[in-house]
Formats: sequence, C-alpha cells, structure tokens
Amino acid sequence: MKLYVAPRAPNPRRVRMFLAEKGIDLVAAGIALVDVDLNAQAHKSEAFRAKSPLARIPALEFDDGRVLTETRAICTWLEGFCPTPNLMGVDATERAFIEMADRRVEWYFMLPIGHCIRHTHPGLAPLEQPQFPDFGRSQGEKMLETAAWLDRELQHQPWIAGERFTIADITAFCALEFAKLMRFNAGEKGFFALQAWRDRVAGRASAGVA
Repeated sequence: MKLYVAPRAPNPRRVRMFLAEKGIDLVAAGIALVDVDLNAQAHKSEAFRAKSPLARIPALEFDDGRVLTETRAICTWLEGFCPTPNLMGVDATERAFIEMADRRVEWYFMLPIGHCIRHTHPGLAPLEQPQFPDFGRSQGEKMLETAAWLDRELQHQPWIAGERFTIADITAFCALEFAKLMRFNAGEKGFFALQAWRDRVAGRASAGVA
C-alpha cells in the first residue's frame, strides 16, 4: 500500500499522528509513505488526479489499485486495521459523541484556519488562486469563536471529546499547529485551558510527526 502525504500539511499530519498513536509500524503493515510536493503542484498532476480526482492529500492506495481519500475515512480504515488503542469509540454511543467532537473541530476550527491561511499568507498563494484576503481575515475571526468554545470545554474535561484522548484531539492539535502560520497562540489570546491542552498533546510522541 502507499500513503500519499505532504510535509507540514495538516490533514496528512492527522493521519500520521493517528498511525503513531496506534503504534502501527509502516514497514510491518506494508505501507509506504510517498511525499507529494504541493508547492510544485504535484497533487494536481494528471497522474495524481487519476488516484485522487479532487487533488486532495492524504490518499491511501491499496494493493488492488483502489484509493481511499479523505482523512477521516483513512483513519476509519486504520481503526479497523489496528483496533487498539481505540481512538474512535468502543460502542455506537461513544463513536457518535467522538465523531461529533471531531466534526465540530474539523468544520468550525480547522476549516476556518485553513481558509484564513490559504487566503492571507503569501506563501500559500501558489495553492490558492485567486486569494481573497478579506474572506481569509473573516475566517480567522470566526475561528476565534470556536477557540473560545474549545477553551470552555477544556476547563471541565481533559480532552476534546471528554475523558480520554481520541481522534478529535489529533484533529484539534494539527489545526492549532497549522494556525501558527496565522500567528495564533491560544495562551496569548487568553485561552489558557486550550493552551494547556495543546502543551500536553505536544508532549506526546505522536506530536513529533510533521
């Protein structure tokens, strides 16, 4: 199998953190990492679009030629491939609440961060044409609403989805690390619980993947 990733991009990092938290040895699992150069527009090449029609990273190519895209779908497959440690829920109820937390973080935290950076950062201009700086700045403001909500949640629970570390924490951490490109620091904004949570996650071995 081949896992197509891109260094420093948040969604591939989510999958790589998930792999690390699972303790999956890529060689033993028969998974080869393939770096895709986003700055060179390699993800938009005809060859890559044949695998990922929407030109999205990450993508997991199976030995039979099928290709699985979308970060959460790949993580769902990995959860089934390696069930422990569990990161997505042990029963229907827990799975639903973890998915709710993960979707909230993905749609209302990570996505606005991505829009802000892609539309305001000059280094991302090759990947986002045309850029709409006003839209990007507005998304940065909307992200603060979710950051405030996350901070309140983390004042009375240790992890994003509740009492244990889950995929929702991986999504939130990768989003927050990506937000460095918009010069966002949770502690400096007064979100002290969010900052403390970020620092705890940063201490995990899986946080070292990029």
